[in-house]
Amino acid sequence: MSPRARVLLLCVAGLTAACASPAVPAPDTTPGTTCAAPIAQHVVLITIDTLRADHVGAYGAAGARTSTLDALARDGARFERAWATAPITLPSHASLLTGRYPPAHGSRHNGIAVDAAVPTLASRFRAAGFATAAFVSAFPLDRRFGLAAGFDVYDDELPRGADGRPLNERSGADTVTRAVSWLQTQSAPRLFLWVHLFDPHAPYGTPDSGGTAIARYDDDVSAADREAGRLLAGLGDRASRTLVVATADHGEAFGEHGEIGHSIFVYDTTLRVPLLMRGPGVTAGTWVPDDVSLVDLAPTLAALTGVAEVDSDGQSLVPALAGQALTPRALYAESFAPHFDFGWASLRAVREGSAKYIAAPRPELFDLARDPGEASNQAALDGRTAARLDARAAAFSVATPAAAPRASAEATARLRALGYLSGAGTGPDGGAGRGSAASPDQRIDPKDKIQIASRIATVTSGELQGEARIVALQGILRDDPRNPQAHLRLGFAELERGRCRAAEPHLRAALQAGVPSADAGLGLADCRGRAGDLAGAAAALAAARAAEPGNPVVAANLGILAVQQGRLPDGIALMREALERDPQLLEARFSLARALALTGDRAGALAEAERLFGQLPLDAPQRAEVTRLLAALR
Repeated sequence: MSPRARVLLLCVAGLTAACASPAVPAPDTTPGTTCAAPIAQHVVLITIDTLRADHVGAYGAAGARTSTLDALARDGARFERAWATAPITLPSHASLLTGRYPPAHGSRHNGIAVDAAVPTLASRFRAAGFATAAFVSAFPLDRRFGLAAGFDVYDDELPRGADGRPLNERSGADTVTRAVSWLQTQSAPRLFLWVHLFDPHAPYGTPDSGGTAIARYDDDVSAADREAGRLLAGLGDRASRTLVVATADHGEAFGEHGEIGHSIFVYDTTLRVPLLMRGPGVTAGTWVPDDVSLVDLAPTLAALTGVAEVDSDGQSLVPALAGQALTPRALYAESFAPHFDFGWASLRAVREGSAKYIAAPRPELFDLARDPGEASNQAALDGRTAARLDARAAAFSVATPAAAPRASAEATARLRALGYLSGAGTGPDGGAGRGSAASPDQRIDPKDKIQIASRIATVTSGELQGEARIVALQGILRDDPRNPQAHLRLGFAELERGRCRAAEPHLRAALQAGVPSADAGLGLADCRGRAGDLAGAAAALAAARAAEPGNPVVAANLGILAVQQGRLPDGIALMREALERDPQLLEARFSLARALALTGDRAGALAEAERLFGQLPLDAPQRAEVTRLLAALR
């Protein structure tokens, strides 16, 4: 007898009371179901960024080192066909935590915050008496983007580099250590814990180690799996009362359909995710073949914990856990990265039965039963189905959304450092993107430009280093001479090699194109400063400040420059402004201490120097110089 059949035999009238745990309230009965599942006292949600289902052993990956995930599948439920709502981190996580598709929660791309009016699953749990905590591993999920709502603890503190600037990710080991520490301090009767692991995201492992990208990716998947195991071990005696859910926000492309990485296309390569559940209400060995979406998780977790019903675009998966087929429906996914990053057309996908339609300037229709690799476009051969699903896509979302709130340039720069492009709310020319005035049907189809996008992704992923990265960027600019992202990255690649003469034209081109960050101006100022051209450095910093008025690094550099030019009051004011925005700008604090000493304010200088010494890591090479400054001031 199959596990699904065994569960079904238990779902008869009169036995639902036996499903409930005496330690927690009885569940609400979900309309349309015939069995109330046992109630979970605690919930642990694990999301592993960029995890392809077909690289997990439980999904058939030969040689996969995913013992934790495989054990969850063996001891619980495996959903064979689970789909993300967007192939990008923030919108997909937002769908998971709100139960809403991106048009409803408002985050259409990394850097576009979730609508604060949309309730989150964490808010529901906290209202039901749960202690709630989240530990995230990368900047796209920073609290500023709206997912902290409902969490008592939202740990998004990322490490800092030697210069004091925050890094954009942290290891899964660090994240899990913090989460386990939180678990060990908790005495609340009910817990909701979300842990996000970023390890499989590019760059994979150490790109110059000699291993292939896929081999290094699998190493990172294995590392995330180990950390997930350490987290679950930290549950201790709570384990039997805990519902554990493990999934991903999206997959990853290694050349399928010409794509490298993720975020552009909505093919199943980057939309299919693993989805595993274990705990009360889940029978070991359950296998669910139905199509499900990440928007289904919020109502499912609410049902399995007995909290108030969630207003969701999804449906509870409790019937599927009881062996019942889910109600047929259309599932939606989208990518607005082409629109926001390049000014190209957006892509919207509707899945209904074995049919999948992608709304684009050149629409695509696939029969997934016969063509799971989405290789044969049937849109021209089956116009009736294409037209029907195009109308469904339009009902979910328009092709061109209203202008999105623009991410801060600091946020944009940090997203770019993780391999994303211009961030949200702007195309590569600093406006809505080339072709922004065109109607959706006249926009560039991403399929027609994917070679350029994939070549950029190869660079941004970190797979190319040194001269190889420079050669690749030069090739991109030969084919797309106005591409400001390529100009910006090539300028910094040359700058890293100490070649300012080669870097400056590209940094100027990025500035002229209106790239919405201070990076180009800062890089150009660096070159002008090295050449002794203080006026040129000042002009470049002024351009950087115009592009990003609130950037503390720009203010700090303007302050340091003002001190060099003998304008001590101006310099001190600018460095104080910078440190007010970011107290960890250590070089600015050192320069401020010296500037205060030059004005005769020894007490103020000493206070700044002592604070700086306390901020420096024990192994920081700057400690010796700060020690000398302290000795001179005391």
